[in-house]
Amino acid sequence: MTDRAAHPRIAVTLGDPAGVGPELAARLLADPANREAAEITVLASRAELDAAAAVAGVEVPIAGTPGPGHVVLLDDGTEAGPIPPKQISEEAGRRAMHQLLRALAMARAGEIDGIVFTPLNKTSLSMAGMHEEDELRWFARELGHEGVTSEINIIDGLWTARVTSHVSIADVGERVTAPNVTAAIGLLHTLLRDSGLDAPRLGVCALNPHNGENGLFGRHEIDHIRPAVEAARAGGIDVAGPFPSDTIFLARERYDGIVTMYHDQGQIAIKLLGFDGGVTVQGGLPVVIATPAHGTAFDIAGQGIARIASTQNAFDVAVSIARRAVRRAAAA
Repeated sequence: MTDRAAHPRIAVTLGDPAGVGPELAARLLADPANREAAEITVLASRAELDAAAAVAGVEVPIAGTPGPGHVVLLDDGTEAGPIPPKQISEEAGRRAMHQLLRALAMARAGEIDGIVFTPLNKTSLSMAGMHEEDELRWFARELGHEGVTSEINIIDGLWTARVTSHVSIADVGERVTAPNVTAAIGLLHTLLRDSGLDAPRLGVCALNPHNGENGLFGRHEIDHIRPAVEAARAGGIDVAGPFPSDTIFLARERYDGIVTMYHDQGQIAIKLLGFDGGVTVQGGLPVVIATPAHGTAFDIAGQGIARIASTQNAFDVAVSIARRAVRRAAAA
């Protein structure tokens, strides 16, 4: 019997079929080190996987039973049909959602320990019927999860969480509340511990310019963010702040994670620190779900030149968190 703690069960989907996702997934699956790290199930048709491998110039060993060293292909007999390449379309969104729904069903049934998906296109997903503000909320709904969630972005050992995410900037202020900030701090702390860090060090961004300038530029820092930091610290979390968002990332070596108040506050900094290699974790869900932080890159799709770094890092993060989750479950 395979040791699940050493070889967690990971489902892989090919992302948006019109973009670089399929070729990135093929390269990930072709690497023997990845196949030894986990029991991998890929959700795709054989034709889709073969086409992706041909673009990537690799071979993906397929086997009929799960186990380290090879890949199990779960082809449900459906065909992708004609999908316009390198562009947004309902057909591409529908195919990506179909395979993600299969992965989520496996997670609900306890058949997998984690999911890795390659890049999606939000407009194609919306055209296909995904009307939540982002994939994270869609995942939560499909999994029946009502707890705290946040997109977690990772680059070069620095993790960020968001109090708000894919919402209008006009709606951010009313959502930056002490309970929401406290929840984001707690979630980031938990995920960093799940990744193997025993004592994470966290910093928290202000919302307003100059940290609010003692209330001159807004009271979020006084009324909500600082009380949340103090409450988290009283609960045993090593957290400091709030700090002005235009300087906190200059001191990133002091922190393992930074809590930001809205999407671009963290994303601009993270992508300037290093675009290649970034990972997004769908934080707070009952199963670890990770994906590369970049998009579908329609301009280079089908050329076999998409870089694997972010996809590889997403796989590594998912495997690491899944291993610890399996060990915790076994010890419970």
